[in-house]
Amino acid sequence: MLTELRIKNYAVIEDLSLQFDPGLVVLTGETGAGKSIIVGALSLVLGERAATDVIRAGEQRAVVEAVFDIGERDDLLQRCDAAGIDAGEGWLVLKREVNASGRSRAWVNGSPATASLTGEFGGALVDLHGQHEHQTLLHAGPQRDILDAFGGALELASELHDCWSQLSEVRRKRAEVEERRTRTEERAELLRHQAEEITSAELSDPEEDLQLADEERRLAHAEELIERATALSDAVYSGDGSVYERLGGLRRELAALAKVDPATEAQFGELFDTAYYTAQELGERLSAYKESIDMSPDALERIRGRIDMLYRLKAKYGPTLADVIAAGVSARQELAGLDLAGFELEELAREEETLAGQLGKLAAQLSKSRAKAAKALGAEVGGLLPELGMPDGRFEVALSRRPAIGSTGAEDVEFRVTLNKGFDPRSLSKVASGGELSRVMLALKTILARLDRTPTLIFDEIDAGIGGIVGGKVAERLKTVAGHHQVFVITHLPQIAALADHHLLVTKESKGVKSSTRVSELQGDDRVRDLARMLGGDPEREASLEHARALLQPSG
Repeated sequence: MLTELRIKNYAVIEDLSLQFDPGLVVLTGETGAGKSIIVGALSLVLGERAATDVIRAGEQRAVVEAVFDIGERDDLLQRCDAAGIDAGEGWLVLKREVNASGRSRAWVNGSPATASLTGEFGGALVDLHGQHEHQTLLHAGPQRDILDAFGGALELASELHDCWSQLSEVRRKRAEVEERRTRTEERAELLRHQAEEITSAELSDPEEDLQLADEERRLAHAEELIERATALSDAVYSGDGSVYERLGGLRRELAALAKVDPATEAQFGELFDTAYYTAQELGERLSAYKESIDMSPDALERIRGRIDMLYRLKAKYGPTLADVIAAGVSARQELAGLDLAGFELEELAREEETLAGQLGKLAAQLSKSRAKAAKALGAEVGGLLPELGMPDGRFEVALSRRPAIGSTGAEDVEFRVTLNKGFDPRSLSKVASGGELSRVMLALKTILARLDRTPTLIFDEIDAGIGGIVGGKVAERLKTVAGHHQVFVITHLPQIAALADHHLLVTKESKGVKSSTRVSELQGDDRVRDLARMLGGDPEREASLEHARALLQPSG
């Protein structure tokens, strides 16, 4: 609920700080004292557009701050947490500032915020009747929620919303898979060609092209390689006078040397033998290399054909052979995805069919509940309108079928009212009189008092055009609603003021060349005198005072 309102330099209000309690709170005072200005200031923190003309004359800025107790509102505490706002102690402070330059700023619990965020919180905390901008019951969402709450179908509506969300997600996935499959099918022929072309090349080694280049070079120079290998082989091992042959002769010389000096065997023998057998191995390897060289033109042609094929593949899918191999893997995987997409689509189609069936059943149940609740709510609210000063009033809840089931069901919900005979009910937002609209809202609030979670209700202009018995009935209804909400009423009716739990008097006083609004809570004789004034009598005459005391008597 609203616990405190601080206003500075707003219109005729210089500096005002108000403390509020639960129950029915009335604001009374002469016309022009500033009662509606207080409501206007509160509207600012509830998200109303800021205008520089609200700044008190001669000042540079207007500031309005409202303090709410949200300790029992888990939904708002969670919203604060999601927005990074510290509300651990259960308090929510909304603040707006309007500068003469036209700049507007907003804060929530001391943190800078947008006006829309303060309006979001304000809309959940205060329902202001008398100015359309802040009447939540004028909007489709709250009307639908109220009807479902009245009919005991909030859980059913939540279940439908969850089912619709699941169905929407399945449909989104199905569309995504179908789009992916369509794209793949459009490329299928190309992908098959790519996969077949790369697969038929039997690629396994990403460096095959480098190896083939070496092989091609050997085959192209086979004759030269054979000639050089033969010359080397002859010189080292197999030819007359070869290194191997000469080392054999020299070994005999070394043996003769060792006979004279035995130490030379240990010094040179092992090295000499190593050279001898190395020459033999080198010669044998050169001979084998020579024999391995293929001088076949067919082999060269075959190698060059393979090189050309790999070159073309690299030109298409490269630049490297590794890229070609990867392209083949990708094409095969994408083609395999066609089959997988088919299976996935079949599964999603079955899931969609199941959820669509569930959604249809839930929507039918919710529609049935709403139809029954709409009839009952229309009758109950309509039955209250005559005693609230609207004898020809008629209220109805219209249900309009949608082309398709949505997240909130199969129909749109709209509260409609007519206040005159011969006219069809119209949307609540089309009701012209602020006072009449406020009384329609009061009738709704009376019926929905236990269901509506908005803690603070403000009625401005609710007593416009009424008095006497009707005024008493309006007062009784306000008192009933105040049993479940904090209710503020700006009124000129003594019947309403007499039933208040807290009576605030708004007055205007002059300070030099400027006027300023002040507010004081009335009790005892001061309250009796203000009621006497509202009754139209002399607040100092005993007869007027007695009449006022009589009004207060029912409330003790």
